[in-house]
Amino acid sequence: DMGFRNGAWASSDSEEDYSEISGSDEEEEITWIDWFCHLKGHEFFVEIDEDYIQDDFNLTGLSTQVPYYEHALNMILDFVDQDDQLPADQQAGLETAAQQLYGIIHARFILTNRGMAAMQEKYNSFVFGFCPLAPCEARNQPVLPIGLSDVLRSSGARVFCPYCQESYFPKSSRLEHLDGAYFGTTFAHLFWLTHPHLWPQSVPAPFVPRLYGFKVHRSVKDNLRKQRDAQRALTNSAQQERAESSRKGRGG
Repeated sequence: DMGFRNGAWASSDSEEDYSEISGSDEEEEITWIDWFCHLKGHEFFVEIDEDYIQDDFNLTGLSTQVPYYEHALNMILDFVDQDDQLPADQQAGLETAAQQLYGIIHARFILTNRGMAAMQEKYNSFVFGFCPLAPCEARNQPVLPIGLSDVLRSSGARVFCPYCQESYFPKSSRLEHLDGAYFGTTFAHLFWLTHPHLWPQSVPAPFVPRLYGFKVHRSVKDNLRKQRDAQRALTNSAQQERAESSRKGRGG
């Protein structure tokens, strides 16, 4: 199983971790990018064009974010330098670094025209899933992956619904383990600005609480809230008085 755990990726070599690849594909040499994107739980990723990765401008500032940067970059691009190999005990760390580096490059790539087109294809095919909110689910509203932070290891990936405009955990726990920084805070919103025709033209009707079929009048909720606030104020006042009495008693 492979996922984001304790700030790092964990992986196994079990064949169950791989998505199905056709026989013709197996006969060809599989690139690292192809292998990575076909792992189960990596359905949210698109394959980054190698020419994008090879352009140093697109990687500006990333060398300080992951260890073994040059080696990790070479691994992603399938560059093997026999004269510059890391010791065997560092290979696991290198694999983790390569996965993290691909993820943060991915967050940049999906902001480009080519990357966004690849993500749109997945969105149109409902690869990212549907919103779990009842009104959204009723209309089969698809969602997009989103990060709550652009910083690695800050939070896991979420999915964002344009209809109710809320974010949720992905339904699959495998996808929930993905780092949110691999999709970033910008992509989902830029996607709908770029494709406004995909943005829902309405919003879901709010849930209306009822008692025996009758709507609960707003004044009832307002009165209940005022009562809670008043009770909270009395409790705080009593606690302050007890604290003051205790201080005076010790002072005496």
